[in-house]
Amino acid sequence: MKRLPILISIPHGGTVVPPELESRLAIGRKEIFEDSDPFTQQIYDPKERVKYVVKATVARAFVDPSRSVSDLPPKNPDGVIKSHTCFGKTIYKSGMQPTQPEVSLLLEKYHRPFHNEIQAIVNDRENNLELCLDCHSMEETGPAIAPDTGKNRPVICLGNRFGAASPDAMIQKLKSCLMMAFELDETDIAVNKPFAGGFITRNYGNNPLPWIQVEMNRMLYLKKPHFNPETLEISDEKIEDLNGRFYLALKNYFS
Repeated sequence: MKRLPILISIPHGGTVVPPELESRLAIGRKEIFEDSDPFTQQIYDPKERVKYVVKATVARAFVDPSRSVSDLPPKNPDGVIKSHTCFGKTIYKSGMQPTQPEVSLLLEKYHRPFHNEIQAIVNDRENNLELCLDCHSMEETGPAIAPDTGKNRPVICLGNRFGAASPDAMIQKLKSCLMMAFELDETDIAVNKPFAGGFITRNYGNNPLPWIQVEMNRMLYLKKPHFNPETLEISDEKIEDLNGRFYLALKNYFS
């Protein structure tokens, strides 16, 4: 099977709790789950059907690959090494936040390898890549820390930094392919609102390859009967359905 010329980045699907931090946490499994992009590693990974998939292993609550290394608390509590979750929950017990040497170690272990892998792929001109996607999920309504607090969100949001990260024609073509694959109306997929593209899309977009950020609304899958909010488990059938639809959109994009 010929692999599609795509690089897929999945920065917020990791579940690893750094062992250096385990005894210092003020949050539990549920809060870590809610702060992440649950199941995105399974939903967005077409495996051998695309050229590259880069996944973060660490949970976003502790190290966020979709942030600059200079984006730190207290200026941004939801920065690269967080003090609070995106829902405002304090991550660490009082007085047990990571020290500056520990921050440096966490970035070296979990942030740098993710970006080194992307950079190596992007720098290899023989890859013949044509499209890069930074893939996320989003809450059904904007949380307090978001730019759209309390507002209902679209089923899918695509962002290209208003044309700075990829040509507008590419994002419109991807929108059409997603509409067909997910059986959505045009109004169900927004472009650059509420998300125009975060650090990864901004940093790598058109440098030299085109990047588009993809945000899928969690209402598509974090609902009964597919999802159990007590056990935080989801049915294999739902994951397979979303994964198949996503791959169909990518396949049609290049057909």
